[in-house]
Amino acid sequence: MGRKFFVGGNWKCNGTTEEVKKIVSTLNSGEVPSEDVVEVVVSPPFVFLPLVKTTLRPDFHVAAQNCWVKKGGAFTGEVSAEMLLNLDIHWVILGHSERRAILGESNEFVGDKVAYALSQGLKVIACIGETLEQREAGSTVEVVAAQTKAIAARISDWSNVVLAYEPVWAIGTGKVATPAQAQEVHYELRKWLKENVSPQVADSTRIIYGGSVNGANSKELAGQADVDGFLVGGASLKPEFIDILKSAEVKKST
Repeated sequence: MGRKFFVGGNWKCNGTTEEVKKIVSTLNSGEVPSEDVVEVVVSPPFVFLPLVKTTLRPDFHVAAQNCWVKKGGAFTGEVSAEMLLNLDIHWVILGHSERRAILGESNEFVGDKVAYALSQGLKVIACIGETLEQREAGSTVEVVAAQTKAIAARISDWSNVVLAYEPVWAIGTGKVATPAQAQEVHYELRKWLKENVSPQVADSTRIIYGGSVNGANSKELAGQADVDGFLVGGASLKPEFIDILKSAEVKKST
Protein backbone atom coordinates (compact mmCIF):
# COMPACT_ATOMS: atom_id res chain seq x y z
CA MET A 1 0.00 0.00 0.00
CA GLY A 2 2.95 2.30 0.66
CA ARG A 3 1.24 4.85 2.91
CA LYS A 4 3.94 7.01 4.46
CA PHE A 5 3.49 7.54 8.20
CA PHE A 6 2.21 11.03 8.96
CA VAL A 7 2.46 13.02 12.20
CA GLY A 8 0.88 16.43 12.61
CA GLY A 9 1.34 18.70 15.61
CA ASN A 10 -1.61 20.99 16.34
CA TRP A 11 -0.37 23.75 18.64
CA LYS A 12 -3.89 25.21 18.89
CA CYS A 13 -4.14 28.66 20.58
CA ASN A 14 -0.87 28.41 22.47
CA GLY A 15 2.47 30.15 22.57
CA THR A 16 4.41 33.38 22.79
CA THR A 17 7.27 34.31 20.50
CA GLU A 18 9.81 32.98 22.97
CA GLU A 19 7.86 29.78 23.61
CA VAL A 20 7.52 29.14 19.89
CA LYS A 21 11.25 29.66 19.40
CA LYS A 22 11.92 27.05 22.10
CA ILE A 23 9.57 24.54 20.50
CA VAL A 24 11.20 25.06 17.11
CA SER A 25 14.65 24.69 18.66
CA THR A 26 13.64 21.37 20.21
CA LEU A 27 12.30 20.13 16.89
CA ASN A 28 15.34 21.29 14.98
CA SER A 29 17.70 19.40 17.28
CA GLY A 30 15.61 16.24 17.54
CA GLU A 31 16.82 12.95 16.12
CA VAL A 32 13.87 11.61 14.15
CA PRO A 33 13.25 9.09 11.38
CA SER A 34 13.99 10.30 7.87
CA GLU A 35 11.49 11.85 5.47
CA ASP A 36 11.26 8.46 3.77
CA VAL A 37 9.76 7.05 6.98
CA VAL A 38 7.60 9.86 8.36
CA GLU A 39 6.06 13.08 7.07
CA VAL A 40 5.94 15.76 9.76
CA VAL A 41 3.66 18.81 9.73
CA VAL A 42 3.35 21.28 12.62
CA SER A 43 0.53 23.79 12.94
CA PRO A 44 1.19 26.95 14.97
CA PRO A 45 -1.32 29.78 15.45
CA PHE A 46 -1.69 32.11 12.45
CA VAL A 47 0.45 34.87 13.96
CA PHE A 48 3.46 32.57 14.25
CA LEU A 49 3.28 30.99 10.79
CA PRO A 50 6.04 33.17 9.24
CA LEU A 51 8.34 32.71 12.25
CA VAL A 52 7.98 28.94 12.23
CA LYS A 53 8.19 28.70 8.45
CA THR A 54 11.50 30.57 8.35
CA THR A 55 13.18 28.89 11.33
CA LEU A 56 11.94 25.27 11.27
CA ARG A 57 14.10 22.51 9.81
CA PRO A 58 13.37 22.02 6.09
CA ASP A 59 12.30 18.37 6.39
CA PHE A 60 9.32 19.43 8.53
CA HIS A 61 6.33 21.21 7.01
CA VAL A 62 4.03 23.92 8.38
CA ALA A 63 0.23 24.00 8.40
CA ALA A 64 -2.38 26.59 9.28
CA GLN A 65 -5.11 25.62 11.74
CA ASN A 66 -7.94 26.80 9.48
CA CYS A 67 -8.77 28.79 6.38
CA TRP A 68 -11.82 30.46 4.90
CA VAL A 69 -14.10 28.88 2.32
CA LYS A 70 -13.69 31.67 -0.22
CA LYS A 71 -11.13 34.11 -1.53
CA GLY A 72 -10.46 37.23 0.52
CA GLY A 73 -12.99 40.02 0.95
CA ALA A 74 -15.40 41.23 3.61
CA PHE A 75 -14.73 38.38 6.05
CA THR A 76 -13.29 40.03 9.14
CA GLY A 77 -11.06 37.76 11.16
CA GLU A 78 -10.70 35.07 8.49
CA VAL A 79 -7.63 33.94 6.57
CA SER A 80 -7.90 32.72 2.99
CA ALA A 81 -6.22 29.79 1.29
CA GLU A 82 -4.61 32.27 -1.08
CA MET A 83 -3.00 34.12 1.83
CA LEU A 84 -1.53 30.89 3.19
CA LEU A 85 -0.01 30.03 -0.16
CA ASN A 86 1.39 33.56 -0.35
CA LEU A 87 3.25 32.75 2.90
CA ASP A 88 4.50 29.49 1.35
CA ILE A 89 2.26 27.47 3.68
CA HIS A 90 0.99 24.36 1.90
CA TRP A 91 -0.99 22.51 4.58
CA VAL A 92 -4.14 23.35 6.52
CA ILE A 93 -6.20 21.63 9.23
CA LEU A 94 -9.94 21.76 8.54
CA GLY A 95 -13.00 20.53 10.41
CA HIS A 96 -11.39 20.18 13.82
CA SER A 97 -13.98 19.21 16.42
CA GLU A 98 -13.29 22.37 18.41
CA ARG A 99 -14.44 24.43 15.44
CA ARG A 100 -17.37 22.14 14.74
CA ALA A 101 -18.55 22.34 18.36
CA ILE A 102 -17.70 25.92 19.31
CA LEU A 103 -18.30 27.65 15.99
CA GLY A 104 -21.00 25.36 14.64
CA GLU A 105 -19.20 24.27 11.48
CA SER A 106 -21.48 21.71 9.83
CA ASN A 107 -20.39 18.65 7.86
CA GLU A 108 -21.40 20.44 4.65
CA PHE A 109 -19.49 23.61 5.51
CA VAL A 110 -16.37 21.60 6.33
CA GLY A 111 -16.76 19.77 3.02
CA ASP A 112 -16.97 23.09 1.19
CA LYS A 113 -13.84 24.33 2.95
CA VAL A 114 -11.91 21.18 2.11
CA ALA A 115 -12.93 21.43 -1.55
CA TYR A 116 -11.95 25.09 -1.80
CA ALA A 117 -8.60 24.64 -0.08
CA LEU A 118 -7.74 21.76 -2.40
CA SER A 119 -8.82 23.76 -5.45
CA GLN A 120 -6.31 26.44 -4.52
CA GLY A 121 -3.46 23.96 -4.13
CA LEU A 122 -3.40 23.40 -0.38
CA LYS A 123 -3.04 19.98 1.22
CA VAL A 124 -5.65 19.23 3.86
CA ILE A 125 -5.77 17.43 7.18
CA ALA A 126 -9.53 16.85 7.39
CA CYS A 127 -10.80 16.06 10.90
CA ILE A 128 -13.72 13.84 11.80
CA GLY A 129 -14.88 12.22 15.04
CA GLU A 130 -17.75 11.41 17.35
CA THR A 131 -18.76 12.77 20.76
CA LEU A 132 -18.98 10.64 23.88
CA GLU A 133 -22.77 10.62 23.63
CA GLN A 134 -22.60 9.40 20.03
CA ARG A 135 -20.14 6.65 20.94
CA GLU A 136 -22.25 5.49 23.86
CA ALA A 137 -25.27 5.42 21.55
CA GLY A 138 -23.40 3.10 19.20
CA SER A 139 -23.41 5.56 16.31
CA THR A 140 -19.66 6.15 15.92
CA VAL A 141 -19.39 4.65 12.43
CA GLU A 142 -22.55 6.40 11.27
CA VAL A 143 -21.27 9.77 12.49
CA VAL A 144 -17.79 9.55 10.98
CA ALA A 145 -19.21 8.15 7.73
CA ALA A 146 -21.54 11.15 7.42
CA GLN A 147 -18.65 13.55 8.06
CA THR A 148 -16.54 11.78 5.46
CA LYS A 149 -19.41 11.64 2.97
CA ALA A 150 -19.77 15.44 3.10
CA ILE A 151 -16.14 15.71 1.99
CA ALA A 152 -16.33 12.93 -0.61
CA ALA A 153 -19.37 14.55 -2.20
CA ARG A 154 -17.34 17.66 -2.98
CA ILE A 155 -13.95 16.36 -4.09
CA SER A 156 -12.70 13.93 -6.70
CA ASP A 157 -8.97 13.88 -5.95
CA TRP A 158 -7.93 12.51 -2.54
CA SER A 159 -4.18 12.60 -3.15
CA ASN A 160 -3.71 15.73 -1.01
CA VAL A 161 -6.06 14.72 1.81
CA VAL A 162 -5.11 13.17 5.14
CA LEU A 163 -8.14 12.02 7.13
CA ALA A 164 -7.77 12.58 10.88
CA TYR A 165 -10.04 10.53 13.13
CA GLU A 166 -10.30 12.36 16.44
CA PRO A 167 -12.87 11.02 18.90
CA VAL A 168 -14.09 14.19 20.60
CA TRP A 169 -14.22 12.46 23.98
CA ALA A 170 -10.47 11.82 23.80
CA ILE A 171 -9.27 15.31 22.81
CA GLY A 172 -7.50 17.06 25.67
CA THR A 173 -9.16 14.79 28.23
CA GLY A 174 -6.33 12.37 28.86
CA LYS A 175 -8.62 9.58 27.66
CA VAL A 176 -7.36 7.66 24.68
CA ALA A 177 -9.14 5.25 22.42
CA THR A 178 -7.56 1.86 22.94
CA PRO A 179 -5.48 0.62 20.02
CA ALA A 180 -8.31 -1.80 19.24
CA GLN A 181 -10.93 1.00 19.31
CA ALA A 182 -8.81 3.20 17.05
CA GLN A 183 -8.13 0.35 14.64
CA GLU A 184 -11.82 -0.55 14.49
CA VAL A 185 -12.87 2.94 13.41
CA HIS A 186 -9.96 3.34 11.01
CA TYR A 187 -10.86 -0.01 9.44
CA GLU A 188 -14.48 1.06 9.03
CA LEU A 189 -13.42 4.38 7.50
CA ARG A 190 -11.18 2.64 4.99
CA LYS A 191 -14.00 0.23 4.20
CA TRP A 192 -16.33 3.18 3.64
CA LEU A 193 -13.86 4.80 1.26
CA LYS A 194 -13.49 1.53 -0.66
CA GLU A 195 -17.24 1.09 -1.05
CA ASN A 196 -18.19 4.73 -1.65
CA VAL A 197 -15.17 6.32 -3.35
CA SER A 198 -12.79 3.71 -4.76
CA PRO A 199 -10.47 0.87 -3.69
CA GLN A 200 -7.51 2.96 -4.83
CA VAL A 201 -8.48 5.90 -2.61
CA ALA A 202 -9.09 3.54 0.30
CA ASP A 203 -5.63 2.00 -0.10
CA SER A 204 -3.74 5.25 -0.56
CA THR A 205 -5.46 7.71 1.80
CA ARG A 206 -3.74 8.08 5.13
CA ILE A 207 -6.06 7.88 8.13
CA ILE A 208 -4.41 9.23 11.25
CA TYR A 209 -5.52 9.16 14.89
CA GLY A 210 -5.82 12.13 17.24
CA GLY A 211 -6.90 12.23 20.86
CA SER A 212 -4.45 12.51 23.77
CA VAL A 213 -1.62 10.85 21.84
CA ASN A 214 1.65 10.95 23.78
CA GLY A 215 5.08 9.38 23.90
CA ALA A 216 3.84 6.51 26.05
CA ASN A 217 0.95 5.30 23.90
CA SER A 218 2.10 6.22 20.39
CA LYS A 219 4.06 3.06 19.63
CA GLU A 220 1.19 0.68 20.39
CA LEU A 221 -1.23 2.83 18.41
CA ALA A 222 1.23 3.00 15.51
CA GLY A 223 1.29 -0.78 15.35
CA GLN A 224 -2.34 -0.96 14.24
CA ALA A 225 -2.79 -1.89 10.59
CA ASP A 226 -5.00 1.02 9.56
CA VAL A 227 -3.48 3.73 11.78
CA ASP A 228 -1.21 5.74 9.48
CA GLY A 229 -0.02 8.31 11.99
CA PHE A 230 -1.25 10.93 14.41
CA LEU A 231 -2.57 14.43 14.85
CA VAL A 232 -1.07 15.41 18.18
CA GLY A 233 -2.39 18.16 20.42
CA GLY A 234 -0.81 19.07 23.76
CA ALA A 235 2.13 16.72 23.41
CA SER A 236 3.23 18.50 20.23
CA LEU A 237 4.27 21.44 22.42
CA LYS A 238 6.60 19.23 24.46
CA PRO A 239 9.88 17.39 23.83
CA GLU A 240 7.97 14.08 23.83
CA PHE A 241 6.75 14.99 20.34
CA ILE A 242 10.11 13.63 19.19
CA ASP A 243 9.28 10.28 20.80
CA ILE A 244 5.94 10.24 18.98
CA LEU A 245 7.74 10.83 15.69
CA LYS A 246 9.96 7.85 16.44
CA SER A 247 6.87 5.63 16.63
CA ALA A 248 6.99 5.71 12.82
CA GLU A 249 9.74 3.10 13.11
CA VAL A 250 7.15 0.68 14.54
CA LYS A 251 5.06 1.04 11.39
CA LYS A 252 8.15 0.62 9.23
CA SER A 253 9.06 -2.62 10.99
CA THR A 254 5.56 -4.06 10.50
